[in-house]
Amino acid sequence: MAFDIQFAIKTFPRILAAVPITLFITIFSVMIGLIIGLFIAICRINKVPVLKNIAAIYVSFIRGTPILVQLYVVFYGLPELLTYLHQTRGWNLSSNNIPHITIVLIAFTLNASAYLSENIRSALGSVDKGQFEAAYSVGMTNFQSLKRIIIPQALVVALPNFSNVFLEITKDTSLAFSVMVVEIMATATIEASSGYKYLETYVDASIIYFIICFLFAKLFVLLENKLSIYKKINT
Repeated sequence: MAFDIQFAIKTFPRILAAVPITLFITIFSVMIGLIIGLFIAICRINKVPVLKNIAAIYVSFIRGTPILVQLYVVFYGLPELLTYLHQTRGWNLSSNNIPHITIVLIAFTLNASAYLSENIRSALGSVDKGQFEAAYSVGMTNFQSLKRIIIPQALVVALPNFSNVFLEITKDTSLAFSVMVVEIMATATIEASSGYKYLETYVDASIIYFIICFLFAKLFVLLENKLSIYKKINT
């Protein structure tokens, strides 16, 4: 059967309409994952007792398992956890009707936090220790030295890997349809089933994913260049 270009053109806007949910999953997961990842990285860098070991196991587990498996673990595990807490602790938590988007956001946030924590840890480690000592010598606290001196320098190192994580999460959102969240890939599958023309809608989806990733990749390159200029001016 020949490729039906008319069907591909007709379904393209419908699949494009699912872009906001895909971007929402990506941006939410990366932003919250960045906060959690920073906490994990600081615990490991400062060798906080107990927490550093828990953080290391957590990062190792997330990086060592596929995101699809993590999605299913959260999908089936979260209701069980809520039921357990309700029965044993008396917490007023309901495991019924958990929004599927919540499942996806939790799973992707956990995934992003592990990868971003390693990114942050390596970026902070690249900053010369003399910078820390200089900050302490002028009376800055740990938080002030991180905010004003260390993090701005570490951002230049972290940004390329950060962009990789962002783009990987964007592409991995295509797995969200496996837990019934209607994003780009799910919409493409639904549209394809109406006319049994899967190639056409999947080509549409691939074009949309490519455009999204291309635009964000360019945006991160521009941001990296600006940060590099800022670093040169302030060094």
